[in-house]
Amino acid sequence: MKTVLITGASGKIGTALRQFFQGKYHLRLLDLKPIANRRSDEVEFLVNLEDLDAVTGATAGADAIIHLGGVSKEEGWDAILPANIVGTFNVYEAARRSGVKRIVYASSSHTVGFYRRDEPITVSSAVRPDGRYGLSKAFGEGLARLYWDKYGVESLCLRIGAMTDKPLDVRRLGLWISPRDLAQLVELGIELPNLEFEIVFGISENARSSLDNSNAKRLGYRPQDRSEDYAEDVMRREPVWPVGDKAQMLLGGPYATAEFIGDPTKPMGV
Repeated sequence: MKTVLITGASGKIGTALRQFFQGKYHLRLLDLKPIANRRSDEVEFLVNLEDLDAVTGATAGADAIIHLGGVSKEEGWDAILPANIVGTFNVYEAARRSGVKRIVYASSSHTVGFYRRDEPITVSSAVRPDGRYGLSKAFGEGLARLYWDKYGVESLCLRIGAMTDKPLDVRRLGLWISPRDLAQLVELGIELPNLEFEIVFGISENARSSLDNSNAKRLGYRPQDRSEDYAEDVMRREPVWPVGDKAQMLLGGPYATAEFIGDPTKPMGV
């Protein structure tokens, strides 16, 4: 049974993955705060990602790392820099030092959040982060590329859309991923032989999505859930938005429009 370290293990995604991977992997749980409802077979590391030596100690002997830790929403640079930039560098450097050869990196659809929702986007499309959070996730993808090319650390970068039990609104009908579909993608990232470096979108089978997830399916991803099954109910609850509302036009929604001080008459995301 493989030993897998989950950073940010107390968060929503980490908590969900623990349930799916119970009994499948030896789980190490890394976070700043104690893990709620920790099982006796789960090993806890109360570690700040800014502490490289402590992170290295937690990675020693692990077969893979699921890197979820850090700030998970748009924040000021003083929060993003230490948690998402320094912290992610430390995870990759710790993996290199400890000989861990596989990382599943929780990236985000916010790396491409300045595209319009009706624009086709592939994993080869240029990154267009919609804020400091999205920028930090793009940095993590670049770091993963570097550590594969230079040190042979393999990575699956998951551009996660929105993991909830059901889609929350029309915009996220295209971004939604169910917990079990995300667990399937993460497991692929742990188990695939000869992974090297790959980027995929973390979404379910979403008919309304502009995100081309053929790369994930090439790797063997077979989503079990569809956002369209919830579309009628979501659309019935959706408010009527003003014509031309940019937060609804852009993939990143309010992340893209927050703090926007450019020319409001010029189109965004074009």
